[in-house]
Amino acid sequence: MNLPRIAITMGDPAGIGPELCLRLLADESVRQYCHPIVFGDLFSLATVADRCQLPPPRNTIGSSKFAHQSDVTQPLVVDFSLIKADELKPGEVNRHTGEASYELIEAAIASALAGKVDAVTTGPINKEAWQMAGIKYPGHTELFADRARSERFCMMMTAPTFSCSLVTTHVGYREVPDLLTTDRIVEVIELTHEALTRICDRQPRLLTLGINPHAGEGGLFGNREEERIILPAVEHARSKGIDVAGPIPPDTAFLPWRREETNGYICMYHDQGLIPFKALNFDTGVNITLGLPLIRTSVDHGTALDIAWQGKADVSSLISAVILAAKLASKK
Repeated sequence: MNLPRIAITMGDPAGIGPELCLRLLADESVRQYCHPIVFGDLFSLATVADRCQLPPPRNTIGSSKFAHQSDVTQPLVVDFSLIKADELKPGEVNRHTGEASYELIEAAIASALAGKVDAVTTGPINKEAWQMAGIKYPGHTELFADRARSERFCMMMTAPTFSCSLVTTHVGYREVPDLLTTDRIVEVIELTHEALTRICDRQPRLLTLGINPHAGEGGLFGNREEERIILPAVEHARSKGIDVAGPIPPDTAFLPWRREETNGYICMYHDQGLIPFKALNFDTGVNITLGLPLIRTSVDHGTALDIAWQGKADVSSLISAVILAAKLASKK
């Protein structure tokens, strides 16, 4: 059986990304599912390995040589040599670390679109560092969608317990109501249904949340977004055979009995879904971009600058993300 090749981007070198990659490469269980290929910076990885007393990378190759590599059958680090010693300090982001994390993602996307890798798993980036570097994208999701030329896409956080898909992502709360449309909500419902059907191997049960307290209380709160925008989307999706209900009040959506009978939640904005998801699935959660012509998963946490290079980082989310990417790649 040919195992899929998963490109794993190191993330911001000033954060916990390098440590996570080192721990992943040392974890033999991952090799049952894939050939992990870390797109990283050898100087950063070697420095963190020394600081955290972790095994340094063993199998390495330069990025130019990797471009001509015919096949990969063992864990590998592709060295892009993106950052210098005087540009890198643990826990301190700057434009250099932002540029490095961005370039690794660009390389991984290009490799996936060219068929050199079967999926991409991304390490944590720092959005402030991207801004310092003049990078226009607010996050991974938008960059992947742009490079893959995907018009239908959304962000989904998934774990064995439940998943949350977002209708809007990295925007301010005041902007959310104006960004909600029936067509967009239908799109997210359909993308979530397609993805969870593959992940769960059966038709999933979806639940759509309202945007206002008590789902608007019949128009008492908000501008009747539930009746005007969200409910028509749910009804349209149900007419196409999708098992979806709602909109329901967000404050009771994640009660234990609700979670037991729900595979995926359709959430109207970022924190509506991510607060309960991370509270219950922080160690095992995976971020996945739906609607792309390539597979992209990611950790469900940030760069954790406060514990960078201290040997304290938990690799569970990265392992979960890589294994999910491998499983999805195997189902292609």
